[in-house]
Amino acid sequence: MLELDDVHVVHRARTGGLFSRDRVHALTGASLTVAPGETVGVVGESGCGKSTLARVLVGLQRPTSGTVSLNGRDLWAMSDAERRTAVGTGVGMVFQDPSTALNRRLPVRQILRDPLDVHRRGTPAERDARVRELLGLVGLPASVAEALPGRLSGGQRQRVAVARALALEPALLVADEPTSALDVSVRAQILNLLLDLKDRLGLAMVFVSHDIQTVRRMSDRVVSMYLGRIVEQAPARAVPLGARHPYTRALFSATPGLISPITPIPLTGAVPSATRPPSGCPFRTRCWRADDTCAAAWPGATTDGDDHLFHCHHPVTAGATDLDLIQERS
Repeated sequence: MLELDDVHVVHRARTGGLFSRDRVHALTGASLTVAPGETVGVVGESGCGKSTLARVLVGLQRPTSGTVSLNGRDLWAMSDAERRTAVGTGVGMVFQDPSTALNRRLPVRQILRDPLDVHRRGTPAERDARVRELLGLVGLPASVAEALPGRLSGGQRQRVAVARALALEPALLVADEPTSALDVSVRAQILNLLLDLKDRLGLAMVFVSHDIQTVRRMSDRVVSMYLGRIVEQAPARAVPLGARHPYTRALFSATPGLISPITPIPLTGAVPSATRPPSGCPFRTRCWRADDTCAAAWPGATTDGDDHLFHCHHPVTAGATDLDLIQERS
């Protein structure tokens, strides 16, 4: 359905010399596929490129190089009108903060009608009927249609955002931290809503989040990102013990749990700058397994069974516990 092939996104920074400015490597060599009906979870530290990846997937960010294909067609080889139609009708996006993602001056009815009006979907009467259908789909009463977003709770606003993303019946939904601005109880409601809509509508989904346990619950496949690179793609059922990249294991080891205490794998040093990323593997400056090989070249893709791919010169042994890796680290 959707495919990224060696996608790079480089921004010009405000820092640098008089005649040449620094460049921020927001995304480097990203390759990813999303199959129909599949949920792909994307995890990583702040600033690793998760949101940039999401913006590339929905056509909001043009890659510096590489290709983005939607249903077999190169998104950026299309004309502006073709791309607007292809993305607008085929891909929906739920943004992180519903209070800023919705126009505060428009009633909910108009917010939900906007995609239908822009793409001229149906008659005016059919558009009004679709608005009522969307409100019911996300569990909101019909009276919400005339309310302004400021009169709704955070959970209700996010439900409106989900409804707007589904207005044109897209096959793919991209959710960028859709629950981070909500409290715990409302967060659970939105996650259950997304799972229910996925099953009922057969949606494919890309779910971006800092909440690793949520990603494991929501996803069929988990993608780990570090400093703009995809370092591992693994089936959700295989993580964490089946993960092979040291960064993925360190990331999952720091996840709080109610049953067992946290035994995080310690990482020393700060995250490198995206304007001057390290040579070779970007994680080598914090990795306890790094050597000269890691500094010399970015590791190629290694597969470990179906749907499991990682980039590491010295991968972790599958099944090794966190305590094993902590002892190895020390």
